[in-house]
Amino acid sequence: MDSNKLELKTVFAPRSLLLKIIGIVCAVVAIKGFMIPNHFLDGGLLGISILIHEFYHIDVWIPLLLLNLPFVYIGYKKIGKTFAAHALLALILLGIALNVLEIPEITNDSFLVAAFGGVFVGLGIGFVIRGGGVIDGLEVIAEYTNKQFGLSTAEIIMAINTTIFLIIAFYLGLEKAMYSILTFFTALKVSDYVVDGFEKLISLTIISPNDQLIKDMIVNQFNKPISVYKGERGNLPGSFHVKHDCEIIVTVVTRLEVHKIKMAIAEADPQAFMYIQNINEVNGGVISRKSGH
Repeated sequence: MDSNKLELKTVFAPRSLLLKIIGIVCAVVAIKGFMIPNHFLDGGLLGISILIHEFYHIDVWIPLLLLNLPFVYIGYKKIGKTFAAHALLALILLGIALNVLEIPEITNDSFLVAAFGGVFVGLGIGFVIRGGGVIDGLEVIAEYTNKQFGLSTAEIIMAINTTIFLIIAFYLGLEKAMYSILTFFTALKVSDYVVDGFEKLISLTIISPNDQLIKDMIVNQFNKPISVYKGERGNLPGSFHVKHDCEIIVTVVTRLEVHKIKMAIAEADPQAFMYIQNINEVNGGVISRKSGH
């Protein structure tokens, strides 16, 4: 797809719109049902917007929209017109929903507000991203800003969020700041699950003298494809020149499968060397056809 071409069919596709709407409703429930009535904040641009609302009593959608506009522009310039249209549509829908939907205060229990406020924020952000849009553009703004100041994206995000939580601690008290941090990390984890899926893929690498047994077990018992590399094992401190040819076995499994496969390998060879890596994306091959990733 040409990034300079505006694909309106993609922006207004039923599935994309449905995901955005679900996400926006979840976000509004979090903002109006949990966070604003109890003076709780999140990190990112949503946290800044609620902070402005707390200080100046401006409707929260106004600063949220204005703060995200630079992100929409950066998305337009760096990613493409379609992405920017997705983002702008999501923000407009969020502004309308915040004005139209009346959500009563759901609870005033601080722990429940932090936990479930974070859950609904995470669901909101995650579903909107799955629908192609955004309701918090901090990360992309940070990606653009790091070129100006020589800081990494993570450092800029951390600096902004730390500033938000320090302001909360100063004006609303340390306890509110601590609960807001809990809200932020809950939202972060939930949004990761929604975007990546509960069956996030994991790469498992195994080196063992019992490689034939382990290969047979992974393929036939667990029905998982493998890749095999020729390598050497040994090269240990004190016996560097003692080495043996071996096969390095690599397979890709889901988060839910990794534990039972690890246990089976450990039972087959307690001395097997294993390491695990998270995978953000897999394209092509047997994995993508089976898992739908």
